[in-house]
This record gives sequence, C-alpha cells and structure tokens, in this order.
Amino acid sequence: MMAPAGTGPTFLDVAVGDELPTLVLPITRTLIVSGAIASRDYQDVHHDQVLAKERGSKDIFMNILTTNGLVGRYVTDWSGPRSRLSEVNIRLGAPNHPDCIMTFTGSVIATGPLGDDGRTGMVTVSIRGTNDLGDHVTGTVNVILPFGEGAGEGAGDGSAGGSGGSRGSGGA
Repeated sequence: MMAPAGTGPTFLDVAVGDELPTLVLPITRTLIVSGAIASRDYQDVHHDQVLAKERGSKDIFMNILTTNGLVGRYVTDWSGPRSRLSEVNIRLGAPNHPDCIMTFTGSVIATGPLGDDGRTGMVTVSIRGTNDLGDHVTGTVNVILPFGEGAGEGAGDGSAGGSGGSRGSGGA
C-alpha cells in the first residue's frame, strides 16, 4: 500500500530493501557559490576559481553544508512533508566541481523502532551521491515517518518519538 501522492510513505509502507527514486542533479557554479554563501562558508575554494586552483583543486568545489542540505532534500523528496529527519551521518569523498552531475541513490536498510506514542516509526536510509570522479557523499539518514494513514500529525509537529533535528535543516 502506498500513501497518497505528495504525502510520502508511512512506516507501514516501508520495508528493508526498498529503493528510493534516483535523483540527478547538475552541479553548477551558481549552486556551489550560493550554497557556500547561504551557509556562511566564505572559504575561497568555494567561490574563487583562481585561488582554488592555486591550492591544488581543478576548480571551486561544493562545501559539506551544501552537500548535507542536498542529502536532506533527496531523502525528504521521498519521505514527504509528514516526515522528519532525526539523524544525518555523511562522509565526503570526491569533490563536486562545476559542470559535473551528481546522482543520488538510496535504499531502506532498517526499520524501527516505533515512537513512544505509537504514532511514528523510524527508518534508516543508506544514501550515495556519485559524480564522474566517484562517490561524492555516502552515509545514512534516520527518518521519522507517521506509523500509518490514521497516524495524525505527530511526525511533523515535534510531539512524536525520536530524537534531534527538525525537517528543513540544510535549506535545500
């Protein structure tokens, strides 16, 4: 059973091994620079091509905060507005330079536990973002989902079980 369009899956809809839809993102110079500015990361390697090359890079490259935001976007595009990210664990690899393509893939690797109120459940998603140089980002994301169709609004209002963060951090 799948949730209505636009709401995302419920905990009962999800099983270990489920694949998230692939997301293909063109990495532009504007995305890299604006992501760095938005996250107040003024390191020159994120906006100054000449200085980035002087420091050994082939061009400017994306910062980790922008990558973290894109990971959040990827997972919440799948999980929908009733979900909440509770933990994001990522590791950077190959840099994202302008004019590359990053392709996100992911799958559900664990389900549970249920929230203390019985209205939510946590799933763990493994994610991978690759570009022409290899893995740009790998990691896991814990997502709190409503338990089932009659679960109410607990997943998005902060009253549900789970820990940490709020949906929407990362700004992507």
